[in-house]
Amino acid sequence: MKADAALKKFDVDVSVKDGVATLTGKVRTEAEKVRAGRDAHVAGVTRVDNQIVLDKDAGQGVADKVKSASEAVGEKTKEGAKTVGEKTKEGVSKTGEVITDGWITTKVHGRFTGEDLLKGSDINVDTNNHVVTLKGTVTSAAGRTRALEIARTTDGVTKVVDQLVIK
Repeated sequence: MKADAALKKFDVDVSVKDGVATLTGKVRTEAEKVRAGRDAHVAGVTRVDNQIVLDKDAGQGVADKVKSASEAVGEKTKEGAKTVGEKTKEGVSKTGEVITDGWITTKVHGRFTGEDLLKGSDINVDTNNHVVTLKGTVTSAAGRTRALEIARTTDGVTKVVDQLVIK
């Protein structure tokens, strides 16, 4: 097997006892495992016990392993950068302000001010993880609809929970 150019890079051991050749070690593919089994059939061997294990990294030198690992790290870095970019885009308002739960709460309250449909309403705005919960009272169904619409269309809001009561 050491003379077989396709197999010499792998760490394959052969032991022979009572005419049985036992193969151990690692190769990358099933074809290489079969080839090692064929190579072991020599004069005096009556049977081959092929215990070679498949390992996609078998036979790689240190340089190959470093290259393979660095390629994997490079891909993960690209994926991470893309995710961070998307998160950053989501976390900044149209005016460039950072969108936090506090920012959302303040923005929703501010947008309620001056709304005719919300006059006489008592609305509490809670924001947790960009989810806005509206609690309290409104004077009409139209007021409820307008409050929900304002909250839903505020930058950074991912969901609105309606706990408003019409009084």
